[in-house]
Amino acid sequence: LTSRVFRPNASLRAALARRFSAAPAAIDDAPAPASAGANLPYTAPLRDMNFVLNEVLDAPAHYKKMGVDLTPDFLDSINQACAEFAQDELAPLYSVGDAEGCTYMPNTDVKTPTGYKEAYNTWSQAGWNGLTVPEEYGGQGMPLSMGIFRTEICGTANWSFNMYPGLSMGAMNTLMLHASEEQKQEYLTKLATGEWAGTMCLTEPHCGTDLGQVATKAEDNGDGSYAVTGTKIYISGGEHDLTENIVHIVLARLPGAPKGTKGISLFLVPKYVPNADGSIPEGADKNVVCAGIETKMGIKSSATAVLAFENSKGWLIGKENDGLNQMFTFMNTARLGTALQGVCHMERAYQGALPWAMERASMRALSGKKYPDDVADKIIVHGDVRKMLLTIKALSEGGRCMMYDAALLADNLLDDDEKKRDECEDHLGLHTPTMKAFLTELGQECTSLGMQIYGGAGFIKDYGMEQIHRDALISTKYEGTTGVQALDLLGRKIILDKGNQLKDQIKRQLSESWAIGTGAQAGSHGIRGHALEIAKLSGKWGLLTAQILKGAASNKDMVATASVDFLMYTGYMSVGFQWLKMMNAASAALASDPNMDEKDKLFYQSKIDTGNFYFDRLLPRAYAHAEMAVKNPDSIMDMDMEGWDLATTLPSDSGQAYGKNFKAEM
Repeated sequence: LTSRVFRPNASLRAALARRFSAAPAAIDDAPAPASAGANLPYTAPLRDMNFVLNEVLDAPAHYKKMGVDLTPDFLDSINQACAEFAQDELAPLYSVGDAEGCTYMPNTDVKTPTGYKEAYNTWSQAGWNGLTVPEEYGGQGMPLSMGIFRTEICGTANWSFNMYPGLSMGAMNTLMLHASEEQKQEYLTKLATGEWAGTMCLTEPHCGTDLGQVATKAEDNGDGSYAVTGTKIYISGGEHDLTENIVHIVLARLPGAPKGTKGISLFLVPKYVPNADGSIPEGADKNVVCAGIETKMGIKSSATAVLAFENSKGWLIGKENDGLNQMFTFMNTARLGTALQGVCHMERAYQGALPWAMERASMRALSGKKYPDDVADKIIVHGDVRKMLLTIKALSEGGRCMMYDAALLADNLLDDDEKKRDECEDHLGLHTPTMKAFLTELGQECTSLGMQIYGGAGFIKDYGMEQIHRDALISTKYEGTTGVQALDLLGRKIILDKGNQLKDQIKRQLSESWAIGTGAQAGSHGIRGHALEIAKLSGKWGLLTAQILKGAASNKDMVATASVDFLMYTGYMSVGFQWLKMMNAASAALASDPNMDEKDKLFYQSKIDTGNFYFDRLLPRAYAHAEMAVKNPDSIMDMDMEGWDLATTLPSDSGQAYGKNFKAEM
């Protein structure tokens, strides 16, 4: 494939349509969908959410500093309303959406699964789409972090559905920061109400992560608009029937632009070009055409589209050749959302696996019968099953606290003070790669453990657990693979930053660990020892960086071979830091009221028990990653190319999903 731009003509679009839909039939003639798996019930973990927000992170105090009076009761009321919608409307569509998937139509439209359009209408009419958009643009004016809490609830209920408004959220954040006032009034207002949806268009047939190869071009029409031509692939929500219009945020090159990433600009390209009053012209032709949708192993009800831009009318966002910088607003929003996806799948897996472990009877506990009147003990009494459940519980709750901590920090991303925005972006930038990669990697592990708890039944579609695992598998791949995130963390966020943000974060962790380790709860529940361990790991974080840099001075491959282990070390340490704070808060709550309600006592004690499990059984993984991170790269890099099995080849049609003639002229 070349880096020259692709100009899809009508005949090629038809060929692409045939490739993706194989002679698409009308809906009435379509074959019946595969049977849906079990629709596992979902209950939003509001008590856990409130604990983190109010007792661990003190979100109300944070909002007060921002000049926003959001009390614990108000926060809970918003989350409760969202939970009712997610439990009643979205969760029942989870398995239905997987069974039906999206349908590509002969006229290039895309039909979403049964019930999705109605659920989306309910969503948008309730004002959820514009929850964090300023009121002057039709939103509710809530802090950005409120969107993260909403996303966890809805994303756990039905991640595929959640992707549609999730992409709109990224588009809205991008427009809020970089668009002109005219663009905000015309497009942001429609996105805020949910009348229109948004997408992020980066990837092309010849380039994914390496955006310096972007070949889509934009030419000035002379009237303030541009003609955008090229092909974008793997576009989540690129075409659907949920809204009347879709606003595509597109990377493209202007004539004479510098090569590489320095020559990329950002454009707003609507599916339909609206009238001056915001209405869609009756019978209007599509400004952007969907050439097909992908057939995927998971998130099947989220339409992943191939989009053809043929002199599509668009408008420049911000300055010329500053597109990648502007798109990072969207990308960072997406990466935070994908990090949360890991937590969502962990929670869904836990809620699916726990009832099975409580009810399934098999064998006897090694320490003696626990259910003597039954033919066998419930599997929850077996050590390995408990370990799997606790692993999911510890990682999901630790991941939630990690995400909420970052969400409160992200509230400053839209601050009026540019200096404060930049400081927030730098601080958050250190954490984003770790959260995205670590939480999604562990999301995959936890969904696999959820299946394992079911035994062979976990592999069967009827029980619903395998869908959660399939849906989780994309999370480590889109929005930058784990390897890409690891290089971003070690290379860009630490080495190129000369370790400034790293040093600041180490100081913060040392300071807070010291405060907890010498505080009122230090003598309870092993907290002093845990605080000391987090302090040691924080110091080791800096030392590990220095060791990698020392090795890289003589062997540049050291950074590449160390980066994923370095990121995983960072992740385990960071979740440990969150668990230290949660254990401290739970211990303080227990100490403050010895006569508290038994349910509350069990809740707080379970936090301490789960935290102790994390420190005892999961945090030790960090030490193994640290040891691997500083190993010499030779055992990875030394094998000659001739040593690989070069007789192994791809199938003849592999990698040709978009045809061999994507080599049109520039």
